[in-house]
Amino acid sequence: MSAGRGQDPLLSVEATLRRATQRLAHQFAGIVNEETVERVVFESYTALARTARVDTHLASLAEKFARDRLTALAQSKGLIAKPAPEVLYVCVQNSGRSQMAAALTRAIAGDRVHVRSAGSQPGVSILPSVVTVLEEIGINVDEEFPKPLTDDVVRAADAVITMGCGDACPVYPGKRYLDWELTDPAGLDLDGVREVRDEIRRRVETLVTELVG
Repeated sequence: MSAGRGQDPLLSVEATLRRATQRLAHQFAGIVNEETVERVVFESYTALARTARVDTHLASLAEKFARDRLTALAQSKGLIAKPAPEVLYVCVQNSGRSQMAAALTRAIAGDRVHVRSAGSQPGVSILPSVVTVLEEIGINVDEEFPKPLTDDVVRAADAVITMGCGDACPVYPGKRYLDWELTDPAGLDLDGVREVRDEIRRRVETLVTELVG
C-alpha cells in the first residue's frame, strides 16, 4: 500500500466526522445518546456544506456547530442548566444583521447573556463590511460563520429576535419573540453599515437591560 493510499482514511471526511462524533459523544455522555450525537454531527456538516465555497475547515466548523446544537438540545430538555438567559438572533443569511447583534450582545453583556445566531438561508461568510465596522469598535468575529437555523437552538432560546426572515422561525410557547426591522447591510456602503450597527447596538443595550438589568 502506498503512503498516499495509507493516508486516505485519515483524510476522508467521514473518518474526520466519526472522530468528532466520538469526542462529542464522550463530552455529552449520559446527556445525549451516541446515535443522536452522530446524527447531529453529520447533519451539521451537510447543512454547512450546502453553502461552503471551500471545505478545508468544514469538518472542524461542523464539529463546533454540532457541539452548540447538542448543548442547545440538552438545555431545551433541562439536562444542562442555563447559567444565563439565552438569546437567538435570526436573519436571512446570518452574515450581517444577526451576526452584528450577536457580537454586540457578547460585548455588552459578557457572560450575563448567552447568545446564538442563525440564518433561514445562510450565506457563505460574514459580510466584509460587517467585519470592518465591528473591528472599528474593537469586536473581532474571525471565529464566527453563518449557520443554518435549527429547531434545537430555537427551543433552547428564552428570547428570539428576528430580522427580516419572515415566518421562517418556528414559534414555541413561553418564549419572547421580537422582530427588529433593520436595513440589510448587504449592498450598503460603510457609512450605511455603521448606521445599522449603531441602531443594533441601541436595541441590544435595551434588550440586555430588560433581560438582566
